[in-house]
Formats: sequence, C-alpha cells, structure tokens
Amino acid sequence: MSDSLERLYLAIIAAKDLDPAISRTARLFQRGPAKMAKKLAEEAIEVVIDAVNGKTDAVIRESADLLYNLSVLWASAGVKPDDVWREMARREHLLGIAEKMPKSALKMPKVSPSRVARRPIVALESRSLRKRH
Repeated sequence: MSDSLERLYLAIIAAKDLDPAISRTARLFQRGPAKMAKKLAEEAIEVVIDAVNGKTDAVIRESADLLYNLSVLWASAGVKPDDVWREMARREHLLGIAEKMPKSALKMPKVSPSRVARRPIVALESRSLRKRH
C-alpha cells in the first residue's frame, strides 16, 4: 500500500506546477492550503456517509479521492509519506497498531523507553454511527 501512495505522492509533486487549466492537482496548488483542506474534509465526509449507508463500492471510490486529497495536502505542507510511515511505526512500537496517540501527556503510560513492550494487535470493534439531535 505504501508503494501506491508513494507513487501517487510523486505524481502530485510532478503535477503541481502544470497548467491549472488542465491539471486538477495544479489547480489545488494554485488555490492554496485552505482549498486543499476543504476538499480533504469534503471527501472524508463522503466516505463517512457512504460507510454509514452501507455503500461499500462508494466507500472504496471516495477513499481513493480522500487519499489523493490527503497526499496533495501533504505535498503542500512539505510532508512526505515516509514521514507519516515513521510516525505510524513509532506509535505501533509504543501502543500497538490499533491505538491512537492520547491527546494529553496525562493519558500516556509512564514507562521508560528501555522497558517499552509492544502491545498485541487488536481488532477494532465496529460501531454504528448515530445521528446526534
């Protein structure tokens, strides 16, 4: 998977200076990070809506759009896919593959770096998303 995203990222870098009239990527770079972020958010929402509605094929298509727009935003911010892979590896080492880093230091376990043990990989529970009223 990382190879595909690496190729996508390199294609985005190659296209960013093309004519915005013919290149969607160049047009996003011309419009700037705010437009890139808006497009990324729109795609994320579309993935969520399709997932909640059980539209697997649409989730696949919209996920590809989401990854494209994320890669465009990475390129704009000077973030390389390898930077993200390193962060994922660091988190896996600390918390296990299925964990998200806590937002505050208070929630972090107090363990010396030499005594950090890997946690087992766990399956994520599927939960229904409910609409808030």
